[in-house]
Amino acid sequence: MGGVALDVDSGGAKAPDGGWGWAVLAGCFVITGFSYAFPKAVSVFFKELIKEFGVGYSDTAWVSSILLAMLYGTGPLCSVLVNRFGCRPVMMVGGLFASLGMILASFSTSIIHIYLTTGVITGLGLALNFQPSLIMLNRYFSEKRPLANGLSAAGSPVALCCLSPLGQVLQYQYGWRGGFLILGGLLLNCCVCGALMKPLVAPKTDKDKDPEKSAEDQAKKKPRAKLLDFSVFKDCGFVIYTVAASIMVLGLFVPPVFVVSYAKELGYEDTKSALLLTILGFIDIFARPLCGVLAGLKWVRPRCVYLFSFAMLFNGTTDLIGSQAKDYTTLVVFCIFFGISYGMVGALQFEVLMAIVGTEKFSSAIGLVLLMEAVAVLVGPPGAGRLLDATKKYMFVFLLAGCEVVVSALVLATCNFLCIKTSSAPPEAKEEAPEEQKAGGIKLERELSQEEVQRFLMEAQQNGGVSPGPETSM
Repeated sequence: MGGVALDVDSGGAKAPDGGWGWAVLAGCFVITGFSYAFPKAVSVFFKELIKEFGVGYSDTAWVSSILLAMLYGTGPLCSVLVNRFGCRPVMMVGGLFASLGMILASFSTSIIHIYLTTGVITGLGLALNFQPSLIMLNRYFSEKRPLANGLSAAGSPVALCCLSPLGQVLQYQYGWRGGFLILGGLLLNCCVCGALMKPLVAPKTDKDKDPEKSAEDQAKKKPRAKLLDFSVFKDCGFVIYTVAASIMVLGLFVPPVFVVSYAKELGYEDTKSALLLTILGFIDIFARPLCGVLAGLKWVRPRCVYLFSFAMLFNGTTDLIGSQAKDYTTLVVFCIFFGISYGMVGALQFEVLMAIVGTEKFSSAIGLVLLMEAVAVLVGPPGAGRLLDATKKYMFVFLLAGCEVVVSALVLATCNFLCIKTSSAPPEAKEEAPEEQKAGGIKLERELSQEEVQRFLMEAQQNGGVSPGPETSM
């Protein structure tokens, strides 16, 4: 239990902003890549699955949908497991599940088996790796956290550029069964990444020299951590973020799904059309870390939520303008600007959430947010597909996606400005609340005289503690 306690709560350990944190960042980079790119990489094998099991494309498309549903929908379960057992053991078990699912899938005799193995088991394994890796990244980085988030988010486009061609090679050389088996072995690297997630250890003090007193003090100080902290919904900023992010996800993933088909509809060959995704992914790789650097600037970081709103507005406007594309050149320009805005959104979405709820509640907050987004992820692309079937025009698909993302940007910016503009503490103040409260206490002691300070402390001891008043509550 001692290791678990240190993992769930760093026990006063300050984020090192480097050191072993770079190893944690490397692990998070790989996990993010697997989590987001794997559902798309599996689609390379769909034609072989259609031939093998005699099903339609819509039936095989459920494999990727179930993978994404497990990644998002199991958020609360991941939060409970992390708060109970810690990040490292959860990730190690998750790596085994992710690998086991693909290995079992290679022996499947029906598409239902693929749903259960690749979709459910591998999807659960990736979920058990993705969320804890972000939690550990949040604990190891504070001042450099925007940059760290940008670099880890870049794992998604990098992995997509690598896994999709790898899947094609494996399918050509070994068939879909051999490809699934090799990919299952590749996913064992999730266990390696999990082993990198070393819990932070608080620095030793004089009290630690006496083990009995130290244990008693920790037992008195530390209330038992909640398995899932629903108190985050009392935070107005968190509620606004959750609503805006859920609306955003409805349209965010639609253009990358349909842009290749859009180009084919205009009469361009398959190879030339597929190049559009390569352009988008290449721009995305550089946009994410650069946006992380921008978000880390002193005058930008306190207003990071508005930078996130701008990124969503930029993305939605790009969709609206791209809907009017009539030739290949226009689509290339669309993919360039979409790659920039998409990368900005990817780099900022979890950075903003970390800034809103702070380190202590992030493990619960991210699970609840992902659960809300799971519904939108399942509704968004299929809904756009139905609109395409009804209208037979890609223009309306891109217009719908653009409107949804623009609305989410307006909701986030407007509600934050109207509801939270009077907040005295900047967003990042929440993550270091204990230190800032201490700093505030030091400032108070310097303003008061020595006698007033002693009298204040004696009254606090007699009353058994001081309840925060309106001026001191956050």
